[in-house]
Amino acid sequence: MADDRIEVENPNTPGRTERVNRAKYEAMRAALLPVLPDAAPGLTVPEAKAALLPALPEDLFPEGKTAGWWLKCVQLDLEAKGVIARAPKPPVRLYRSA
Repeated sequence: MADDRIEVENPNTPGRTERVNRAKYEAMRAALLPVLPDAAPGLTVPEAKAALLPALPEDLFPEGKTAGWWLKCVQLDLEAKGVIARAPKPPVRLYRSA
């Protein structure tokens, strides 16, 4: 079925896309966006992961397995689309764009 995958972007490789599992992408996106603040400096990636883990469906992410990879996938896609942003100084801190 064609719609069981979704195309994602990466701000580090503009114009290149990958197709990933739609259900896992959408579950991670739904868990990530509510935990991110509306302004910088934002949450570090480990802070965001800790905050979103309880919201992930157990059937897609049993015991949180693969959550780190999916968090990075969704993070980069949402950054490329301008939905979220990183604070300018390390460590990487994420927040929702205005």
